[in-house]
Amino acid sequence: MTEKSKAYIAAIAYAFIIGLSFMFVKMTLVVATPLDTLAHRFTIAFVGATIFVQFTKNKLKIHWRDITRILPLALLYPMLFFAFQIFGLARTSSSEAGIIQATIPIFTLLFAIVILKERAKRVQLVFICLSVIGVIYLLVMNGTGAKTANLVGSALIIISSIASALYNVFARKLTQQYSLLTITYVMTLFGFVVFNSMAIGSRMIEGTMGEFFQPFLHVDFVLAILYLGILSSLVTSYLSNFALSKIEAAKMSVFSNVATLITIVAGVLFLQETFHFYHLIGGIIIIIGVVGTNFVGVRGKINKKA
Repeated sequence: MTEKSKAYIAAIAYAFIIGLSFMFVKMTLVVATPLDTLAHRFTIAFVGATIFVQFTKNKLKIHWRDITRILPLALLYPMLFFAFQIFGLARTSSSEAGIIQATIPIFTLLFAIVILKERAKRVQLVFICLSVIGVIYLLVMNGTGAKTANLVGSALIIISSIASALYNVFARKLTQQYSLLTITYVMTLFGFVVFNSMAIGSRMIEGTMGEFFQPFLHVDFVLAILYLGILSSLVTSYLSNFALSKIEAAKMSVFSNVATLITIVAGVLFLQETFHFYHLIGGIIIIIGVVGTNFVGVRGKINKKA
């Protein structure tokens, strides 16, 4: 098996794990608050990352200067990304959230144009506008035909997508200065400290600290949080970066749309979520925009200004 074949297998595995993660988040929210879920998720992820570091040949050497340089990125991801995502999922369906988060490559390209001063072809801009129209369409339909909570949830998922896109842009230079293991470990540590501090602090103020570990009495929660902590937080980082080392970023980003399809199917089949016709229309518009943008990007790469 060639290295490129392995990369495509890794990309497909990445898409499946991410696609199912929305369903598992919804499962945890049945018995746990969003903050508790985030705290437990990153506790599992941090323990897993620490165990991995102990057995890896590449030992970490992290100084305070390194931490201060990585922390601003960690504020975007995982802090803002996961916080807005989980509070958005608490107010909307996993299938709709998956559709909206398919716009991350679009937001990434837009920020690359504005922040990194990169140029995009006019055709790319047309496809970008198409995806934006798809998101606006979903928001309008939610506002007219659904509960206000759904509209708020969709808005939170959009903010989560923007945070992820900003991370993609600002991380470009940092990933050239630090190893993937170093960045992943510091970000996981940051998520562990911040989300546990917030969750425990909230519980102490409310006087409900005894309920913090109660979700672990439910087998479904334990399985879901292990999936989110180990597979969705750690394994996907390795898979995506391995794939990106062998295939173009534009091709890899198309697999994110496979994740969207899996999210929709999982939500409808396993969570019995209602999938309206306008979800289908909006999803098709968004995905055409994203795939079109990436297809153009493959044929004609974005040129940087001199």
